[in-house]
Amino acid sequence: MDKQAESIIKDLANLLRETGLNEIDYEKDGLRLRVASNSGVTPVVTTPAAEVVTETKQSDKPKNYVNSPIVGVVYLSPNPNAPTFVKEGDTVKAGQTLCMVEAMKTFNPVVAEKAGKIKAILVESGAPVEYQQPLFEME
Repeated sequence: MDKQAESIIKDLANLLRETGLNEIDYEKDGLRLRVASNSGVTPVVTTPAAEVVTETKQSDKPKNYVNSPIVGVVYLSPNPNAPTFVKEGDTVKAGQTLCMVEAMKTFNPVVAEKAGKIKAILVESGAPVEYQQPLFEME
């Protein structure tokens, strides 16, 4: 491993500790690194509420999205035989679980940052998701 990669890994590891993140993916100039926390604490880790982003278009009302807080696989129900956490048209409370995103065998709940109504579910259960990918549209 070269000095540059070693330095980047140390910086990313420090960033993990400072932010409380579970993992960081880094790619630049052909160098690709993944740094992950292996704390072994609990199988379910609570993450901060997913960020709600408002997007405006010239002729549309602002759209509020609940985005994925991490890269992983989204699950809309707690297990394959259970009903989904939410359905389109449901009214949700702040802090209510909307789905789970699994990353490195850790299930991270995605919760509503504020109360509202689920206008659209933008992903399918079992689908891979990217960091900040919209999962739900809220009213």
